[in-house]
Amino acid sequence: MTEDRELLVRPIGRVVCGRTWSAVEQPWEQQVTEIELDQTWAEALDGLDSFSHVWVIWWPDRAPAGDTPGVLRVHPEGREEIPEVGLFATRSPRRPNPIAITAVRLLQRQGSRLRVRGLDACVGSPILDLKPYLRRGDLIPEATSPPWLDHLWQLHDQERSQERAGSVPAENEPMEASQQP
Repeated sequence: MTEDRELLVRPIGRVVCGRTWSAVEQPWEQQVTEIELDQTWAEALDGLDSFSHVWVIWWPDRAPAGDTPGVLRVHPEGREEIPEVGLFATRSPRRPNPIAITAVRLLQRQGSRLRVRGLDACVGSPILDLKPYLRRGDLIPEATSPPWLDHLWQLHDQERSQERAGSVPAENEPMEASQQP
């Protein structure tokens, strides 16, 4: 193994509007979220709004972190009906280094604020980096996944169809003046 070195990671911004940790809300894939970057990084956003989708790299700050191996095999989402798999075969927030990456739809940029759809981070979560989603480099048409994941998604679809309530904000709806930077 390589030598142990300390890594320094500094947030470039935070989630300022969107999911809360405790509230029961619409599925995160439909959630509209606002990210605000520190003013230092506002100019770095120039040109990003010409992309439809963006990768958001963020820190799941509410997830319990572990720097030592703990549970190495899990039932995804704690669902006993899904077979147990290795931690790295899941998107569980319980990771050796809780770093998350989510591909989101970029709805709007206003100054140092981005409005996106599909971010599973919560209000207050630190944003570590942003990268454009590249159709040629990031899309892998031949990608496969295990049958248990298809089963899990079927369960999600069934649960969501039973819970349907509320509406999804319009993609082009402008940010409220009180929330603008």
